[in-house]
Amino acid sequence: MNKENSTRGKLYLIPTTLGDNEPLEVLPISIKKTIERIDYYIVENEKTARKFIKKISSGKSQPSLKIEVLNKYTEPQSIPEFLNPCFEGHSIGILSEAGCPGIADPGADVVKIAHEKGIQVIPLVGPSSIFLALMASGMNGQSFSFKGYLPIDASERKKALKDMEKISSIEQQSQLFIETPYRNDKLFAEMLKTLANHTRICVACDITLPTEYIVTKSVADWKRTPLDLHKRPAIFIIQA
Repeated sequence: MNKENSTRGKLYLIPTTLGDNEPLEVLPISIKKTIERIDYYIVENEKTARKFIKKISSGKSQPSLKIEVLNKYTEPQSIPEFLNPCFEGHSIGILSEAGCPGIADPGADVVKIAHEKGIQVIPLVGPSSIFLALMASGMNGQSFSFKGYLPIDASERKKALKDMEKISSIEQQSQLFIETPYRNDKLFAEMLKTLANHTRICVACDITLPTEYIVTKSVADWKRTPLDLHKRPAIFIIQA
């Protein structure tokens, strides 16, 4: 590393909890230590970020925090400026709303720019609902694809489900996706109508919480199982 890079601050990707847990029940002590020494943050929501920081490090001064907000309303041209403190020797932490920054999260935009500017990026260990669901599903962890949100339009969503099922059958690849919690039940009902009876579905919700529910069954078996997912954060995985 050259002298210029050694004087720059670093960009830390700081995982958060997946729900209202006590942070140190699911996060390593390294997260607490990192937060205690960083005052500059890029976050999705300032209020919840401050709440998380206070919960994990109650003695940290809130007025000392310098916070930039990165969400769907952020002007893309303003994002590079968020990294300016690194060139003044200050490290920056990225906080997601839940889980790991950069995974199904806008933090990836900042990380891309950090690499372009020669800023060291340091990912920290923490929970990812995507990977925890896959671990517990019993499905193929050697080959998988995360699709994010499926289309809202009913016909497009049905086509997306059939396409994923076909890819899974041909390539033996697990297909992962998510939905806005209040639409979970509608999506799940469509899955049971659209997918073949032998296709397996894993439903993983409230991961790491006391109400955690992770179950894999065939479509045929799910049709005999009442399930209420309303407003519960969930990951769905299918494998034909």
